[in-house]
Amino acid sequence: MATPDSKIGPTTRTSRIAAPGRSIHVRLPPFQTLVDAHAQELHRFLIASIGPDGADDALQETFLSALRAYPRLRDATHLRAWLYTIAQHKATDAVRRSIRHRASDIDEVDSRRIAVTPPPSPDDELWSAVRVLPPRQRSAVVHRFVFDLAYREVAERMGVSEEAARQNVSAALRRLRKDVNR
Repeated sequence: MATPDSKIGPTTRTSRIAAPGRSIHVRLPPFQTLVDAHAQELHRFLIASIGPDGADDALQETFLSALRAYPRLRDATHLRAWLYTIAQHKATDAVRRSIRHRASDIDEVDSRRIAVTPPPSPDDELWSAVRVLPPRQRSAVVHRFVFDLAYREVAERMGVSEEAARQNVSAALRRLRKDVNR
């Protein structure tokens, strides 16, 4: 006599088998809960990291990448730091893309199609220098000075030790002092 289990073929799964790459014991909140809880702060982080022009796209790419990886997570204890890591990678990609695709010769473009840019603010030079810092230093500076977080909180968001967060901020400030003419 055939039992229901004897008809299970190689492509059929029972509820007792975990999905590949995911621990059965991980309890993840609904993804929308993560989006609602962290979208605004990630957006501010990305604006400070890459500027307002690319921040919206980088935020969307961050959440798309996170959504794709979410079912495979094995640890749900540091979801915020995980999102910040993805956002930092997307910011780094955006900076690299903008360097790679700079327009060097616009003589052939009709002058009516060129946008008029507003006059630079006094902090433009500083933020331009921040945007070209190495990713960890840039992230540490943004968390420390844009979000006004203590080093302990910077470390939590970056997924590093407090000492590493301090070192990243210190190295970034040394470089900014050297690079920015003030």
